[in-house]
Amino acid sequence: MAADTPIIDVSGLWKVFGGSAQEAKRLASAGVSRSEIHERTGSLIAVNDVSFSVAAGETFVVMGLSGSGKSTLIRCLARLIEPTSGGIEMCGEDLIALDDVGLREIRRHRLSMVFQHFGLFPHRTVLDNVAFGPEVCGVPREQRRADALELLSTVGLEGWGDHYPQQLSGGMQQRVGLARALAVDPDVLFFDEPFSALDPLIRRDMQDELIELQLKLQRTLVFITHDFTEALRLADRIAIMRDGEFVQVGTAVEIITNPANDYVAAFTKDAPKAKVLTADHAMKPAASAALTASELAGLARVGRWTVLEDFIPRLLSSPDPIAVEDDAGAVLGVVSHADVARLLEPGR
Repeated sequence: MAADTPIIDVSGLWKVFGGSAQEAKRLASAGVSRSEIHERTGSLIAVNDVSFSVAAGETFVVMGLSGSGKSTLIRCLARLIEPTSGGIEMCGEDLIALDDVGLREIRRHRLSMVFQHFGLFPHRTVLDNVAFGPEVCGVPREQRRADALELLSTVGLEGWGDHYPQQLSGGMQQRVGLARALAVDPDVLFFDEPFSALDPLIRRDMQDELIELQLKLQRTLVFITHDFTEALRLADRIAIMRDGEFVQVGTAVEIITNPANDYVAAFTKDAPKAKVLTADHAMKPAASAALTASELAGLARVGRWTVLEDFIPRLLSSPDPIAVEDDAGAVLGVVSHADVARLLEPGR
């Protein structure tokens, strides 16, 4: 594939449950609500004409409330359930056109999934759980065990290979699931709310683990969640889903600063903006600061992409504003206490 070719390309994807799929699609295209379509046809539209692409190495997060269609979407992408219509290309393959043999090859070598429920084999050791995929692919025993040991070390489970899943905590079991997914060295990983059953502290640890792994391995990730804070932590881009449709796709900053509608705004209302927004969003141009050159030169400085959380303590420690500089050290603007307070004001 060319460097600019998306590794996942989805076009006009529909999934309709029930016997009147074509009529349901026609009504949906005419603007009839999902609930009314269900009343009139008995069909449920789970995925409604969704199109998007994901670049190699990108973490693309799909989020929405329960019943929004996000888990159905990812199962359609993996063809665990069959889409009603639409196109799915992955790793240069037309997934819709693949027969069972072709799908098995994709799942063995190019695609892995991590689910909310760990699905580990209770009768196999942790090491053998991780080595299961390579075993199915015919990798020699010594090689797959050596690779599995290395993966256990990668996910922080060195020394646990001879234990059984039931001897591990929930967070440790999910680490085994992640190592098992990585064992076939996939190009693409799908995560269907993998951390939602974990305790909050363990969940945050697993998010940190995934962020570190992604920095190291640079796989393409499609991650499903109902938690906007989790989406903010993990995503390069976020798609917000409602009633089977994407209502907005963008970076965390784009969604927080410019929500597409009231539904999206409701998600962003309590978002930890200080962890996402940067000095670039808060600053005013240097020319409007009414400071002399010597006063400007005496200010503390931060880079334009520094998140607010990282410099608010410095700002609060002095009555003076902070200068914002570009990569070359030139001053672009200044940030005052009032600028940050206004940006973080609830409802903005």
